[in-house]
Amino acid sequence: MSAALIHPSAVVEDGAEIGAGARIGPFCHVGPKVVLGEGAELVSHVVLAGNTRIGARTRIYPFASIGHPPQDLKYRGEETTLTIGAECTIREGVTMNPGTAGGGSETVVGDRCTFLANSHVGHDCRVGSGVVFSNNVMLAGHCSVGDFAILGGGAAVIQFARVGAHAFVGGLSGLENDCIPYGMVLGNRAYLSGLNIIGLQRRGFAREDIHTLRRAYRLLFAPEGTLMERVEDVAAEFESHAAVSEILAFIRVGGKRSICTPREAPTPASAA
Repeated sequence: MSAALIHPSAVVEDGAEIGAGARIGPFCHVGPKVVLGEGAELVSHVVLAGNTRIGARTRIYPFASIGHPPQDLKYRGEETTLTIGAECTIREGVTMNPGTAGGGSETVVGDRCTFLANSHVGHDCRVGSGVVFSNNVMLAGHCSVGDFAILGGGAAVIQFARVGAHAFVGGLSGLENDCIPYGMVLGNRAYLSGLNIIGLQRRGFAREDIHTLRRAYRLLFAPEGTLMERVEDVAAEFESHAAVSEILAFIRVGGKRSICTPREAPTPASAA
């Protein structure tokens, strides 16, 4: 592979590791602890700071600020990291912060993710692969986002919330509870509005699997009993179905937030 191409106006500090075939455009600044993977590209005016590792063939557009200190008033300059996977697209004005000592000391983003203009990944977050953030999405600290989830423009996710794999968070939604895998949440404050059927179809899920998920969803959020009682009922009926099992595992593991439920279902407090 060819050597890296670095524009004369760019600043690459001593100690930075630049992979073969990488391209660093005009007026970029790469800090001394940064690792830029093979074939990655900084289009122009990109700043990479801190202990940041960028995967191969990831492309970052102007005015992105990647790896600067976390926006946490408890941060005291400790050594923490930000890792971004391969083949990601990071558009204009995106910000991503490393972890904090109180949150595991690392922020991790998977492969083939897309972050549109001015979206934000807070400290200590874990974002899976194939994830899409539309413009102005705000992900607070300590959140997790599963593989292939999509967050619509202007969506805001409260700290410590979880977004399951293949989920969809509607534009301008304010998510203050956990969204189950394959779920779709809408509104401010966001409520569970059903399954992400369009996303499932686009990902190639079989019609039979989608119908099974629908049946499990209706039982899981039926008005009778508590949420955990319904989890056990669904587990007994759909124990061999992988996607349903993924939803049940997400609920059973739990987190610091309640599970986002449909408007007509019992509230999270009464469902516990």
